[in-house]
Formats: sequence, C-alpha cells, structure tokens
Amino acid sequence: MKAVLLAGGFGTRISEESVLKPKPMIEIGEKPILWHIMKVFSHYGINEFIICAGYKQHVIKEWFADYYLHNSDITFDYTKGGEMVVHNNIAEPWKVTIVDTGLKTMTGGRVKRIKKYVGDETFLLTYGDGISNININDLIDFHKKHGKIATMSSYNVGQQFGVLDVREDDIVTAFREKSNDDGGLINIGFLVLEPQIFDYIDGDDTVFEKAPLERLASESQLVARKHQGFWQCMDTQRDRMKLEEMWESGNAPWKLWK
Repeated sequence: MKAVLLAGGFGTRISEESVLKPKPMIEIGEKPILWHIMKVFSHYGINEFIICAGYKQHVIKEWFADYYLHNSDITFDYTKGGEMVVHNNIAEPWKVTIVDTGLKTMTGGRVKRIKKYVGDETFLLTYGDGISNININDLIDFHKKHGKIATMSSYNVGQQFGVLDVREDDIVTAFREKSNDDGGLINIGFLVLEPQIFDYIDGDDTVFEKAPLERLASESQLVARKHQGFWQCMDTQRDRMKLEEMWESGNAPWKLWK
C-alpha cells in the first residue's frame, strides 16, 4: 500500500523557517518532520511514498536526491576517475515519488494530480506537518472492517478547530464549526482511501476537507477512527520547539522505530 503525503503548502504560520523551505522540510532533530512521518509509516511496513509537492518543491527533491549520499560512508577514488564506493547504506528501503502538484493547488487538487501514481488501489493519505504514534495496521484493519470509501483519524483537541459529528457506528455525519458543547474531534489526517475518492474531486481548486469529505459524509461513506494516543501538528515555531524538546529528551512518542 502506498502513502501519499501532502507537502505543497506555503506554511505561512511558521514563516520564520518556511520562507526558506516547505513546512514539511522544517527539521526536528536534524531531520525534516516529513522524514519522521515516513518513519512511522515505515515502522508498519509502508515503504512506498508519493509526495505532493508545490511550494519550493525543489528543496524536497534535492533532499531526497542527497539522502543516500548523506547517510552512507563514501570513498571517492579520484585515481579511478572519481569512482564512488559506498561502504555501508543505512538509508531506509523507501521508494519515493515526488510530484510537483502546483504552487497554488488546493489539497484536493493535489490528491487528484497524483491519481496515476496511486493506481486503482487503496492508499493512505496524511498531511506533511502532523506527527503521531498512530497504529497504521489497526487503522487499515478498521477501514477494511467498515468497508467505506474513506476512513479518517480523529482526535480530541478541545475547541481549537472545526469539529466532526460522528455517530456511534463511526459514520461521520457532518463537518461544522466548534461550539461550547463540543468535545473537539478533528480530522488529523492519517486517512485510508479507496480509489473512488478521485471521483469526488473536481480539480485544482477543490479543498479536500470541504466538498469531497462533506459529500462522503452525506452519503455515509466516511468513517472516523478515534486516535487515543499522541498527535501534534507543527503549525507554529512554538509547536516546532515542543517537538524538538521531546526528540532531544529521548521521549518522542512518535518514535516507534529503534
């Protein structure tokens, strides 16, 4: 199964660093948050990724182009015409496709543009700025059990964002603005999607979180799996520092790998 990562936005709320690079490439522990997200997927055997790039997409491409080189011991033998010998390879067993999905394309449009790389199969989708200790295997099993077009991961964060209405059988019935009575279930990404999802997206101007998900909810084709563990979105510099402190302390909840 492939994992699609949305990494094309401008990241204006953390502009101190996103002026130089896409927000998913901002580092935690000297590695982009995008790398951390991919490591979570890889822990569960998901090693094929499609990255929806846009803003400063060349930064993402160049980082992955150099990744093998930067994570191996290398000998450059100039007596043999500059031959390069790799002594060890500690890079992950990843297949990464980076797609320029446009500078101003909305989230739904970015998903639509990578249809040919996904193929006619179930796939995973998440945002390139949110990290979690979510159990991917359990998420996929949950999706298969319900048999719907889309499964999203939801999380209770109080009243900071717009919220979901979810029935007892996990069917999402509506998206709406928060109220004082809400427990605060929000969409945190980590979705499992059937290929029919592409039929719900019109084009580049489609916001994935609006018309496509709202239509799926109205048709009872969207379920929510409540995540009870750790999740954090890196929206601001304060968020980044919080994640950095967790990583440096050795207590990063999302570090599931050895």
